[in-house]
Amino acid sequence: MTLPALLFGLVIALLTGALYHAARGGGGGRLLAFMVVSVVGFTAGQALGVFTGWEIYKFGWLDIGMAAPGSLLLLILADWLDQRYSA
Repeated sequence: MTLPALLFGLVIALLTGALYHAARGGGGGRLLAFMVVSVVGFTAGQALGVFTGWEIYKFGWLDIGMAAPGSLLLLILADWLDQRYSA
């Protein structure tokens, strides 16, 4: 993977985390958590696409069609766990 593709993927993942935080709200800690979870989910979705050979929306080296839903699914899971276990 090239450095520009890596940086572009990082920008997309961080933007996804920031937009999810804007929609769900919370403080700075939740923003940081959403950003980290989004990057991890984006990476997991990209890896899943590479290992399975599935290509939905390929943009250079990145398969955004697999990586972005991976990010979103992990964000939803993290938000659900945070809501469930925070008291």
